[in-house]
Amino acid sequence: MGSNEDKKMKILCLHGFRTSGSFLNKQISKWDPSIFANFHLEFPDGLYPAGGKSDIEGFFPPPYYEWFQFNKEFTEYTNLEECISYLCEYITTKGPFDGLLGFSQGATLSALLIGYQSQGKVLKDHPPFKFFISVSGSKFRIPSICEVAYKEPNKVKSVHFIGEKDWLKLPSEDLAKAFRDPLIIRHPQGHTVPRLDEAATEQLLDWVKKLLVQTSQNGEARMEQQKTEEACEAAKEDHSLMEKMKQKEVEAVEPLNI
Repeated sequence: MGSNEDKKMKILCLHGFRTSGSFLNKQISKWDPSIFANFHLEFPDGLYPAGGKSDIEGFFPPPYYEWFQFNKEFTEYTNLEECISYLCEYITTKGPFDGLLGFSQGATLSALLIGYQSQGKVLKDHPPFKFFISVSGSKFRIPSICEVAYKEPNKVKSVHFIGEKDWLKLPSEDLAKAFRDPLIIRHPQGHTVPRLDEAATEQLLDWVKKLLVQTSQNGEARMEQQKTEEACEAAKEDHSLMEKMKQKEVEAVEPLNI
C-alpha cells in the first residue's frame, strides 16, 4: 500500500530569477501550513548558475540560479528552449505533477509550459495540469510564443497573486487574462511572495478546497468509467466464450459424413 505522501497531489514549484528552490520554499513557508497540507511540493533549482548579482544576497545564502536569460526589454531570450527541454524531462521523470506554482520568472515559465501543453506542443504523454498558482507572473513577449502559449483562454484552474507596488503588476494582470475564470488575490506589497492576511488566506484555502473536491469527483468518475469499461470487456469475453462452447456442442452432435 502507498503512503499518505504518495496519495498527495504533486506541485512543481519554480523559483524566481537568480534565487533558488530552497529560497522559494522559505518564501512559501510564510503561508498558513494548512494550505498545502494535501500536497507534495518540489522545489528544483534553475538550470543555470546566476550570471550576475542576486537581489537576495546578504540575507539568504547562495548558490543562486536562473532558468534562462533575457534582454532589458524582455523581447530576447537566451537558453529558453534548453530550459523548456530540461523541465519537460524533469516533469516526465519525476512526475506526474498535478500543478505548477511559480514566482516571477518561475511563474512566467510555468504559464508557458501549461499553455504549450494545452496546445500539444510539449508533454503530450504527461497528464494535463490541473492547476496553476502564479505570484508576480507575466507573459513572454515574442509573437511566436504568444501565438501558441496564449492562443486561447486556458481552462486550467488558476490563482494569481498581484502586488499593488509590484513593477510587474500590469503584466501579472495580463497573464491572468490568459486563463479562464482566474482567482486574483491582491496584496499591498511589491515584487515578492507576500505574507497573506486572514482574508487572502481564506480565499486561497477556499480555492484549494474546491480544487480538491473537483479532483476527487473527477477521480471517482474516472474509476466508475474504468469499472464500466472493464465490465463491458468481461461481458464480451464471456459472450465470446459461450459462443465457442455452443459451436463445439453443435459439432459434437452433428453426424459424421461417411
